[in-house]
Amino acid sequence: MEDPAASGAGSQPANGNGNGNGGGKGKQAAPKGRETFRSQRRESEGSVDCPTLEFEYGDADVHAAELSELYSYTENPEFTTNRRCFEEDFKTQVQGKEWLELEEDAQKTYVMGLLDRLEVVSRERRLKVARAVLYLAQGTFGECDSEVDVLHWSRYNCFLLYQMGTFSAFLELLHMEIDNSQACSSALRKPAISIADSTELRVLLSVLYLMVENIRLERETDSCGWRTARETFRTELSFSMHNEEPFALLLFSMVTKFCSGLAPHFPIKKVLLLLWKVVMFTLGGFEHLQALKIQKRAELGLPPLAEDSIQVVKSMRAASPPSYTLDLGESQLAPPPSKLRGRRGSRRQLLTKQDSLDIYNERDLFKTEEPTTEEEEEPAGDGERALDGELDLLEQDPLVPPPPSQAPLSAEQVAFPKGLPWAPKVRQKDIEHFLELSRNKFIGFTLGQDTDTLVGLPRPIHESVKTLKQHKYISIADVQIKNEEELEKCPMSLGEEVVPETPCEILYQGMLYSLPQYMIALLKILLAAAPTSKAKTDSINILADVLPEEMPITVLQSMKLGIDVNRHKEIIVKSISALLLLLLKHFKLNHIYQFEYVSQHLVFANCIPLILKFFNQNILSYITAKNSISVLDYPCCTIQDLPELTTESLEAGENNQFCWRNLFSCINLLRLLNKLTKWKHSRTMTSMPGHGTSKQKNAP
Repeated sequence: MEDPAASGAGSQPANGNGNGNGGGKGKQAAPKGRETFRSQRRESEGSVDCPTLEFEYGDADVHAAELSELYSYTENPEFTTNRRCFEEDFKTQVQGKEWLELEEDAQKTYVMGLLDRLEVVSRERRLKVARAVLYLAQGTFGECDSEVDVLHWSRYNCFLLYQMGTFSAFLELLHMEIDNSQACSSALRKPAISIADSTELRVLLSVLYLMVENIRLERETDSCGWRTARETFRTELSFSMHNEEPFALLLFSMVTKFCSGLAPHFPIKKVLLLLWKVVMFTLGGFEHLQALKIQKRAELGLPPLAEDSIQVVKSMRAASPPSYTLDLGESQLAPPPSKLRGRRGSRRQLLTKQDSLDIYNERDLFKTEEPTTEEEEEPAGDGERALDGELDLLEQDPLVPPPPSQAPLSAEQVAFPKGLPWAPKVRQKDIEHFLELSRNKFIGFTLGQDTDTLVGLPRPIHESVKTLKQHKYISIADVQIKNEEELEKCPMSLGEEVVPETPCEILYQGMLYSLPQYMIALLKILLAAAPTSKAKTDSINILADVLPEEMPITVLQSMKLGIDVNRHKEIIVKSISALLLLLLKHFKLNHIYQFEYVSQHLVFANCIPLILKFFNQNILSYITAKNSISVLDYPCCTIQDLPELTTESLEAGENNQFCWRNLFSCINLLRLLNKLTKWKHSRTMTSMPGHGTSKQKNAP
């Protein structure tokens, strides 16, 4: 991956007129411009070593990493505070024993006592009891010897807490804190908001997140009681309980309240992480989505899916993309190929690009380029022929194999699978469009949507139509659109459509009224967290739950805070990108018009320019960024004494080749961009320079 600036995409034309066909000065500067592009290509290809990344795309990172990202490094002293609050309360209730030494019944009795002590008027006493519950959810790390033990007891305690009704109790406390007007007004009056302004909310959200994340995780060793509790918990989160809205809608309302400026003290990172995991838990991840798609196609009588696109991509060999920006820049600087060497140069360039796209096709390495006739080539002088030969050697794309006389046949070149790695899909519109063009050419009139009558068409057209029909793909969306059209034509005879009350349908119905506000709020936060965004006075403050009360006074403290802030932003980008992608995929499966409605509001909020702005950076540097301090990550920081931090330890970071969350975010944003622009030519055009919303620098 190359930086767009380094690849020459943003370079200006060499001549003074701003185009490639200016006066004599422009022609003299063109060779120098080509040399500049070639030197940039050599530098970008030679200075960056791109090893193969052992990255596996999925719903989320490993369990320990997902738990550690809940906490900022500024919160680390609170682990000790939580432990102290628990031990003080535990000693007053249980004598001579530790938590891990108690029987299950005794543990349940103690948890019931904790929940009773939550119902007090004093905020200070209530916060101490909530911290004791949080210490249990964190795995009672004071009694553990290893990180594995901490994660094990965290999961065990979370199931125990849920079975005793802790989630409902903390949900009520969360409602109280959201409606706490005193805390909101106090935060609004402060010139600078710090982590101390969101203490109660952070404790409550941390307990809820730990319960959702630990119970969501499925393992083969789970008991029947745990499996039953998981399904009960999923149902409780998915549907409206006791005439209340689903939990995800409450979190969405927190996001909009934060972005409106009414509650700037909300710990937005924890809210977004919890919202993402709640949506994933209730609606299902990518594997569950694929199973739902197979089930729905069977219900509609459609043929089964040929493959899962994510699984196909996992088996594909990684390949560097062709440098189209370089080719575009050279074509702007250099004289037109027709003037330099006739049609041969443009055809070779086309074959080069086509070969880079068809890298998975079986290549015939013994087949050389067809000889060109004299009529195809324009006469050229000796000087131009010499220049043509030099350009041929310099502009050869590395993806095109050399002739057999220059390089022997390698095993890797022969081992390419034949055809595309995925099954081709042909729409009904593609067949109709092909027949319309063929009939106009050979017959002179068309037959509308008739794809069966082939009278008067030559035999090759018959074979082409047969091949297209063999790969015809009818999507769920096509069936849904057809059903809607029939309902619109015959509303009385067909009656009212029965809509099943699925978790996705319930969530959409709840989001529908405030859907534009939800999308705008998410994109505002994404804009503030993007690494390419500049700090502005009118932008929202997303660092309220990471900035300490006292700002750092030493260089070491400043470095630690800088790493923490960058990590904080990366986690926000990760959660929003995954959340939006999950919502779009589930809404598209539930009904295509729900997907289109959400997509339209994302486009209205300038989501496409925002994603393009995000990728206007050195992506390789972004995915290899090491904004983490392993000794400060949970659960490592809870079981061992923290060493004295030095500049070397801060700069060392982890030994991984890449940052999982950043690469995960980039893939999600690319998939999101594909969802928004697929079959939407107008949206693709508005995202191009000089068209529509791309002129607006502030995306949302």
